[in-house]
Amino acid sequence: MKSFFLPLFTAGLLGCAVATPTVQAAELRVMSSGGFTAAYKLLGPRFTQSTGNTLDTILGPSMGKSPEAIPNRLERGEPADVVIMVGYALDDLIKQGKVIPGSRVELADSRIGMSVRDGAAKPDISSVAALKDTLLHARSIAYSDSASGVYIERELFKRLGIEDQVKGKAKMIPKIPVASVVANGDYEVGFQQVSELLPVPGASFVGKIPESVQSVTRYAAGIPVGAPHPQEAKALLDYLASPAAQADVRSTGMDSVTTH
Repeated sequence: MKSFFLPLFTAGLLGCAVATPTVQAAELRVMSSGGFTAAYKLLGPRFTQSTGNTLDTILGPSMGKSPEAIPNRLERGEPADVVIMVGYALDDLIKQGKVIPGSRVELADSRIGMSVRDGAAKPDISSVAALKDTLLHARSIAYSDSASGVYIERELFKRLGIEDQVKGKAKMIPKIPVASVVANGDYEVGFQQVSELLPVPGASFVGKIPESVQSVTRYAAGIPVGAPHPQEAKALLDYLASPAAQADVRSTGMDSVTTH
């Protein structure tokens, strides 16, 4: 299979960020969920350039009922060398014996933000009261089917005391980026992790929701039991979690974890 990466980086960009190249290059199959994807697209080509190991990447949510979801792929027996996903969903896979416990690395923290269609006025969400007012006056509200959307649906609306008022106009969007349905005008405002909102054309990022009602999602990665290339997979995880990777991680709207 071909990777979606097209490495155009020179060795000079890499410094000593990645381990010494392996003697025989391997093709690593990586299953990655949306929140860390933008950072991964920056970092993956550098790993490939330095090690010669190529990355065959499959994208899918960290949870849910869709066949593309990473747990469902593993349940069907699809092979993988690395899984990158929401931390607590990875913990579930470790408990189920599907991911090697000692292989887990912490990658980044992701916060929830809001977007509107390009050209639309950007509502105020700088305070809890302003966020509540924006949601009450929005004609329609979209949120994701992954960790951020689960929090919004089950907790945020209740915490704001507006669950009944928004029930008829708020909808969970499966599989696709939330900002895409905002960009095409189907929904007035959309909520998802910032790193998933920023890359979508046609939608403008408004800002993060207030910290007092924020939900921080930790992204982590691990090596599935029976991975074809566990040694090379560990080298990839070490690089993604390294201090050298943090500037790229932060550039995509994510926050470095406190251990770095």
